[in-house]
Amino acid sequence: MKTDNTPWFWIPLLNFASGLPYAIIISVSVIMYKNLGISNEDIGVYTSLLYLPWVIKPLWSPFIELTGTKRKWFLSMQLLISIAFLLVGFMIPVNGFFMMTLAIFWVAAFASASNDIASDGFYLLVLPKEQQSFFLGIRSTFYRLSMLAGNGLIVLFAGYLEHKYGDNTKAWSYTMIAVGFLMALITIYNFFSTPKTEINAVENKETHHDQNFGSVFASFFRKKQIGLVLAFILVFRLGESQLLKMLSPFLLDGKELGGLGLDTEAVGIIYGTFGVGALTLGGILGGIAISKQGLTKWMLPMFLAMHLPIIGFILLAFFHPTSIYYIYGVVILEQFGYGFGFTAFMMYLIHVAEGESKTAHYALATGFMAMGMMLPGMLSGYIQQFLGYQNFFIWVFIATIPGLILSRFLIFPKDFGKKSEEV
Repeated sequence: MKTDNTPWFWIPLLNFASGLPYAIIISVSVIMYKNLGISNEDIGVYTSLLYLPWVIKPLWSPFIELTGTKRKWFLSMQLLISIAFLLVGFMIPVNGFFMMTLAIFWVAAFASASNDIASDGFYLLVLPKEQQSFFLGIRSTFYRLSMLAGNGLIVLFAGYLEHKYGDNTKAWSYTMIAVGFLMALITIYNFFSTPKTEINAVENKETHHDQNFGSVFASFFRKKQIGLVLAFILVFRLGESQLLKMLSPFLLDGKELGGLGLDTEAVGIIYGTFGVGALTLGGILGGIAISKQGLTKWMLPMFLAMHLPIIGFILLAFFHPTSIYYIYGVVILEQFGYGFGFTAFMMYLIHVAEGESKTAHYALATGFMAMGMMLPGMLSGYIQQFLGYQNFFIWVFIATIPGLILSRFLIFPKDFGKKSEEV
């Protein structure tokens, strides 16, 4: 089958278009509302609810699986997200902006979750199976790069405008309008760069011709080892889900509160420069490693690479180094380990989705993954307040052990993910 474009041409920005909206809706919105005078209580409750679409997206994934093409779905959703971000920017100066912008973010969140479903399905359908493990590292890297662009560069841009205008409302209004235009440009690029092969791929429909929503869901829960599989998906990121929520507060909180006392610009620089480089290298090497030797060989090393860097944060919490270079070192190690190790988890989710209804089954798997991120993350603030940063990071490290134990009992083909030697 002839394809329109090489994967290198369309995979990076297609995955960037999945991560950027997520970063803006879930993370940047918290900083924005904080700077616009919204209380911590309201921020915590309402921005946590914005995460729900990613948890429940399997409920409408069969609809995307069985109607239209994946390409039409993700292009229309990306356009909707672009419009939503522009509207948020225009609504910020208006009285009662909080609830209005939350409603728009809610629409954008559902569009973003739908975009994820369609993009994942497009990748599984269009890219040959033997290439998927190699490009998995590229996918995860550019998804994570988009998160860092949102959490780092966009926040730095807003901070620059705050200093320039001395008006947080104007600064964040302009920032969100700029993000809306950026998302629109990415959508236009994806329109021209993504292969159009899938539009005429009738075989994609034949498999599902007589299927309904119920059979798609039921077939997922009939998969081999499904109980163990779901338990593993839910606890694999048990430690990381709590770490990610409390990492920025740890870096920003004063030393009298147990934090490191960095300013916002320093945090943005750490994750926007050194973190990006380490993450990129880790993700690329992770994809190459699995494509050469398969998932079985690399599951344990990648799990350890992803979670052992937590020890670095334990040391930072206990010793509070005065030199920022120690902090750089820990962040670089953590980002490299994340990029390298998360590749194995994504590859395993592809294995879970194997068979009929790949798109819906992959969405189900990632929905359970999102639940495993959301619930512990919601409790992480309370746990940190109760334990303090030092004991919190020790707890986070301990929380990685259940995933390690369960990973040893998973069954999948020995060479799964290994690139075929055939030309």
